[in-house]
Amino acid sequence: MGLAHDELGSGAPLLVVPGGPLLAPSYLGDLGGLPARLHLLHLRGTGRSGPADPAELRFDLHVDDIEAYRAQAGLDPVDLLAHSAGAAIAIRYALRYPSHVRRLVLVTPSLRSLGFGPDLAQLRASAESRSDEPWYPAVKDAIEAVLAGSAAGSDWAAVTPFFYARWDDAAQEHARACDAMRLPNAAADYYAADAPVATPEELAGLDVPVLLLAGGVDALPSPAAAEKAARLFPRSSVVVQPGAAHYPWLDDPAFFRDAVADFLAD
Repeated sequence: MGLAHDELGSGAPLLVVPGGPLLAPSYLGDLGGLPARLHLLHLRGTGRSGPADPAELRFDLHVDDIEAYRAQAGLDPVDLLAHSAGAAIAIRYALRYPSHVRRLVLVTPSLRSLGFGPDLAQLRASAESRSDEPWYPAVKDAIEAVLAGSAAGSDWAAVTPFFYARWDDAAQEHARACDAMRLPNAAADYYAADAPVATPEELAGLDVPVLLLAGGVDALPSPAAAEKAARLFPRSSVVVQPGAAHYPWLDDPAFFRDAVADFLAD
């Protein structure tokens, strides 16, 4: 059975891989009103494409699902956008099917599939830069636990405000909606120990224009990490969206929309 999808907007097609990992695409909204026909995928095991065996959720196992959808939809070549953890799928897809990708947009991408671990110094600096926020005292212990290497879901849930530039009512509602659709053990299944890591040699041969869009106050990835990752791609550019966190289309839709649209139109 093929992937379910939603279509929004008008213009040239843009194939969209959600993050999470393994969130249904509703949390993306219309991506700040991008002037494109968004093909928002429900990945294997999520939304209307679920459920699935946890053993079949490792990120590289989604690649041929994406290719089957692209071929069925007749999109060739296609612009591909991935958010956060979805970057692992999109990068692996571009490596396997480079002739089908016109341009690749990685929005606040997870860099785990490139072999990057979390930058603990940057995480601490990011945390301390927001220590005057009214919610900070309530999450300080969880921050310290995460910085000490905790993988506990409760600790990571407590630091959710850091993923938003403004922890206002809209951000809290967005976070609740994301939490409601999370799959149990999603990260462990998605980033399984035997998942492939893209090598510098593989990436050096990828002849596809790549945009990495980082949030100026995001820590996963930090702007510095995004710049470092971009150097692995031979045809890359980086945009740092000022004041944005992990969901930049929520923080400043116009900036996000213009940055992505300019890259796709270039």
